[in-house]
Order: sequence, then structure tokens, then C-alpha cells
Amino acid sequence: MTRLYLSPPHLSGEELDLIRDAVESNWIAPLGPHVDAFEQEFADAVGGRHAAALSSGTAGLHLALLLLGAGPGDEVLCSDLTFAATAFAITYVGARPVFVDAEPESWNVDPALLAEALEDRARKGRLPAAVIVVDLYGQSADWVPILAACERYGVPVIEDAAEALGATYRDRPVGGFGQFGVFSFNGNKIITTSGGGMLVSCDGEAIARARFLASQARDPAPHYQHSTVGYNYRMSNLLAAVGRGQLRVLEERVEARRRIFSWYAELLGDLPGVEFMPEAPYGRATRWLTCLTVDPEVSGITRETIRLALEAEDIESRPVWKPMHLQPVFDGCDMYGGTVSERLFETGLCLPSGSAMTRRDVERVAGIVIGRA
Repeated sequence: MTRLYLSPPHLSGEELDLIRDAVESNWIAPLGPHVDAFEQEFADAVGGRHAAALSSGTAGLHLALLLLGAGPGDEVLCSDLTFAATAFAITYVGARPVFVDAEPESWNVDPALLAEALEDRARKGRLPAAVIVVDLYGQSADWVPILAACERYGVPVIEDAAEALGATYRDRPVGGFGQFGVFSFNGNKIITTSGGGMLVSCDGEAIARARFLASQARDPAPHYQHSTVGYNYRMSNLLAAVGRGQLRVLEERVEARRRIFSWYAELLGDLPGVEFMPEAPYGRATRWLTCLTVDPEVSGITRETIRLALEAEDIESRPVWKPMHLQPVFDGCDMYGGTVSERLFETGLCLPSGSAMTRRDVERVAGIVIGRA
């Protein structure tokens, strides 16, 4: 059998025509008409925001922090259970991350604990320059209490929606709840440009500034003149063409991932000690990845037992993100809570979830899990 990957790209069939248009026009370098169109189409898809197409989601996080004025000596509160890029971007501006634990109900940042962290920081005279909240594994964070806590202290919010394009919170698309929203089009995401990202905001001037900084901060002059440090962060016209083709099938991809999750839940839901990442009642998760936890005391096995059994059959799976406060590179950073994210890492596993998977593929995975249970 062929190898099953965790979340491979899934092309729509429309990308080739759009790529051909870019090639035939000889406009494949950074910027161009497909970049402009992708930005507008994406902005419309996430609620009418302004958008800047970038080389990666990480670039979007970096620019968002710069635009909020975060810098050396500052702190930034950050979701603990996330991919490292969320926290790495904080270090790019010279700031220091402070991590906040997850809640069991959604696996996203705990709003009550975030409020405690802000209160504690305010009492110490060390309010953060920003808060970065992640929408994890295709599920929105609980934004109403999060925003209320941040507004109480006047702290701006960046929404890291890299994993959650297509998800909703109270019938609104993710990405528009903070001053800035950031998305990723990495090869494993629900739609992909092979590599790339998008920065969105309701502040058009800020997005214009982001485009300027992302284009090497070139001043308006016939020669190359620079009055500030810039970055090579813009998306190419060729990749934007791919993104446009992918965006057209976003809803189909969401439905496919949710269907794959439902198959896993049907086949594995009755196994003792196995629980799936819950879907919070306030929104629709995309189920970008189907994630479960394995209680070894109840099931008699560990998540690693399952992972190794799957790998032996040429099936890729992966532990849930290792929390940032446990990463050696962030040793010594302050942390609020930590037991929830630690437990999810120790017991959690992400199963193959690519939107092109068939029922037979899911049965193949589930059969191995059942055989080890």
C-alpha cells in the first residue's frame, strides 16, 4: 500500500490554468495581478478585511508584532500549546514570550487563565506589548472572554489562525478577532500555496505598511533608497495563482476534513480510554487534523504504541504539539498553568487527515489502532 501522510496537499484542478496564465504572462516574480486578486479574494473570504500576501505565516506574525511596536525588553503573552513559529516570531522582535496554558474544552488558550496572567502582569507593572492567541488544529479560541480580558488592560491581540482557515466562531470566520490575523498556506494546511501566508486586519493603513515592510521597505525614489529596515516577505505571483485555485474549494476541503473526522469517530469512538479533541459549542471546527488522546490506565496502551504501529505500516501520525514551556529554547520563560498542555502532549496523537482520504484509508488507519487497543 502507498504511504499515508498526515496532511498532504490536495489540488483542486483549477491551479494549472491559473499557473499557466502567470507563466504565459511572464509574471512569476514577487507581486503581480494574481497576488492582488488573491489578497482581495482572501479578504472577502474571511470577512471583508484588508490582506497582505506573504512568504509565510511566520512572516505575518513577525510583521504584526512590528506594527504593534513590540520590541526589545517587551513581553508577549502566547498560547502554550502551539507550533514553535508562534513563539519564534516574538523573539524576532527582541521580546520575550510568556506562555499561557490550554483549556480542556477546546485545547486552545484558557480565557480565565489568560485573564489571571494579565492581572498578574499589570500588578507587577509589566503588561505585555501584545497577546498572541492560536486557533488550534482548526478550532477557534473562545474569543469573547479573551477579548474582554485584553481590552480591560488595553493590550492588543494577534490571532494566529494559521491552522484554522475555514473555521468559525459564533458564525464569524476566524482571523478577524484581533488587531491582526495570520494564516498559513504551508503544504500541510487545509489549502496551500506550497509555502506562503496572509496577514489580515480591518486597518487598511496597517496592511499597507505591512506590504511596504515586506517589500524591503523601499522608499519612493527612482533609485533604491531605504529609511527603515525591510524584509523579503512578499508572495510570488506564481504561488498566488495556486492560492486562488485552492481558495475556490475551501468549503469542500472543510467538509472533507469533517467527514474524515466523523469516520474516525464512528470507528474508534467506543474504544476504552480514547477520546477525540472536543468541538467547542461556540463554532465550527474544520478538523484540519483529527486528534485524539489515549489514557494508558484505561486503554492499556500509549499514544506512542499507536504511533509506532502506524509507522510500521507506512502511515504517518504525529504527537500533539509539544508545549512551548517544555521546549529547551524557551527554558526560563514564565508560564501560567501548564498541566493541561503537558497532558495533551503526553497522551495526544494526530491521525492522517488529508482531505483526499477515502473511507478505505480511514478504515486502514482505524484497523491498526483497534488492533493495538
